[in-house]
Amino acid sequence: MSKKLVLEVPDSVEVDLPELMMMLAAQLYDRGQLAMGHAATLAGLDKRTFMERLGKYGVSVFNYPASDLEQDMRNA
Repeated sequence: MSKKLVLEVPDSVEVDLPELMMMLAAQLYDRGQLAMGHAATLAGLDKRTFMERLGKYGVSVFNYPASDLEQDMRNA
């Protein structure tokens, strides 16, 4: 199931559709609402390109809590 979103962006906002989709995908990924692959697809990019562009939006590629990292290190 997917949702359709229709936005009216004022002409004064200088952003094109691909940029807008990347912004949305980056935020949904950062919030943990989309996995990397799904976010990349939403942005219209492959995973590698999406990962490379996340920094521009202040989003880390490593999107899980420090507590998960600590547990992963203990289990390694």
